[in-house]
Amino acid sequence: MCIRDNGAGHSHAGLTKAETPHVTTSPTPELSVVVPVYNEEGNVAPLVAEIVAALRGRTAFEIVYVDDCSRDATLERLKQLQSHTPELRVVRHLRNSGQSTAIRNGVKAARADWIATLDGDGQNDPADIPKLLAERERAAPEVKMFAGWRVDRQDSGSKRWASKWANAIRARALRDATPDTGCGIKLFQRAAFLDLPYFDHMHRYLPALMQRAGWKTLSVPVHHRHRASGVSKYNNLQRAWVGLRDLRGVAWLIRRTRRTEVEEVRSSPHSSDHL
Repeated sequence: MCIRDNGAGHSHAGLTKAETPHVTTSPTPELSVVVPVYNEEGNVAPLVAEIVAALRGRTAFEIVYVDDCSRDATLERLKQLQSHTPELRVVRHLRNSGQSTAIRNGVKAARADWIATLDGDGQNDPADIPKLLAERERAAPEVKMFAGWRVDRQDSGSKRWASKWANAIRARALRDATPDTGCGIKLFQRAAFLDLPYFDHMHRYLPALMQRAGWKTLSVPVHHRHRASGVSKYNNLQRAWVGLRDLRGVAWLIRRTRRTEVEEVRSSPHSSDHL
């Protein structure tokens, strides 16, 4: 039974042994597509089909859906899809824990070295994933994240205005040179992501956190679509309140960061110890 988290919104839920999905014996995929969902029963089947259409035959991949304790038939739909989608794996939260925790648990369960994320509402276009992969092939090795940039938002006017206002404040405070951190489609290295500090709502600050860790990020223009089914899980007031509170914390983390290059010191092959 799923348990609703009625706390202050800060959850530290992780994958326990009982929750960790069985890993198949198929070859290790080159890409894991992680999709967090909460009450998206009408969107899972179309989105899974689009992911398969975009990637099958292009690269070895898996799809890791993380059901964040949905109250509708999302989990049942996913189980049905598994019967004819061998790439699909499903992780289920035993407690509703939020999008950041769902993404992190999906990345922890993933088997590939590189992760692509998509929002579960279908507004991100899986056809953009090959575009991100192509950008990775052209980029320098120190670029560890390719963040989607919604150049033609298909949201309401109030939502676009709130997002523009929030992005302007964030960019001024964090100087992360990222025009759109709220876009759900991203491509990043698994190890680099798991090395980031974890906190609730961290998914809104991933480019800044990657840069704090010493890596480079690149924004890539992508498509954006209207939601076909279901309703948004956030309103503008919720986004603004949580965003401003967390922005102060991320800015503090960046100010307190200290990085330095390291080298291993070895003794000279001609040296010897004397008693």
